[in-house]
Amino acid sequence: MNVKRITRLLKLLQTLQAGDGQNAAGLAAGCGVSRRTVFRDLQSLKTAGVPVEFDQDSGRYSLVGASFLPPTNFTAEEALALICLTEQAAAAEMPAFLEPAAVAARKLLASMPDELRERFQQVTRTIHLRPTARNPLTDKKSVYQQLVDAQAARRTVRIDYGSLTEWETIHTELRPYELLFDRRSWYVVGRSSLHKEVRTFNLSRIDSLTPTGETFRRPKSFSLRRYLGNAWRLIPDSGPDSQVHVRFEPLVAHNVAEVLWHKTQRCEWRDDGRLDFHATVSGLGEVSWWVLGYGDQAEVIGPPALRKLVAQRATNMVGVYGRARPPAC
Repeated sequence: MNVKRITRLLKLLQTLQAGDGQNAAGLAAGCGVSRRTVFRDLQSLKTAGVPVEFDQDSGRYSLVGASFLPPTNFTAEEALALICLTEQAAAAEMPAFLEPAAVAARKLLASMPDELRERFQQVTRTIHLRPTARNPLTDKKSVYQQLVDAQAARRTVRIDYGSLTEWETIHTELRPYELLFDRRSWYVVGRSSLHKEVRTFNLSRIDSLTPTGETFRRPKSFSLRRYLGNAWRLIPDSGPDSQVHVRFEPLVAHNVAEVLWHKTQRCEWRDDGRLDFHATVSGLGEVSWWVLGYGDQAEVIGPPALRKLVAQRATNMVGVYGRARPPAC
């Protein structure tokens, strides 16, 4: 049974459950199919064990004494997406803390008749997600949940944090404004008493977290989008934005052009098959690592500060690999 037919059967099941009964014409109109298709799908539901009843006097179909889908009015497409996404994400262990969504998906599956549930599961097993490398955040579930609770109650927390900028464990009181999962890990964004400004903290480096009991007011003017600005990913720099221009060789040009790397990006193809990539970026540190990932297939045209930064790091790499090979352990 293909995805299209499964979604159609789920829609018919929901239509039957939603009302006091409809005739074949009403079911066909509600599901957007022909009467002939409705009759065929009704028979499929009966075969799957759904108690569909036809009233000769009224000419209407209805369900008898059973409720198969929860009263949340999921569309068939939503049900398929929820179950498929949660099963695949759970199997891949990404992103972190999807247990509540997985429970919801299992409840949705359990509410279906046996045969229909099995067919539905067969389809989800043919759809696969392959996540990028991510931080498993081992033993950080309680930190995540405490931050969710603190955010909801508008209460500050005290954290011990292994900072990679201060190169030491810092201690600060945090007003958690937002939680963000970005590519590989969870982050909390909020005002830090130590830094006296809004900062971003990686949950994996929070060594301990203690609720303080103190409340805070979230500024009405704060928004995550405004805070991040045109940062390449998570770290916006102060000062004016930079107009980044990187030229990619034909070997990787199509790979670069296929992906939306940044909300401001613009790509221009050159006659020789090379690609000119343009973006307006707040801060150059993060984008420099992206450029370096393409090795000699990428050249920074501008700004000069980014070109100098990439060149310096490339020179440092030459120095590392120019040294004698270290002995094997």
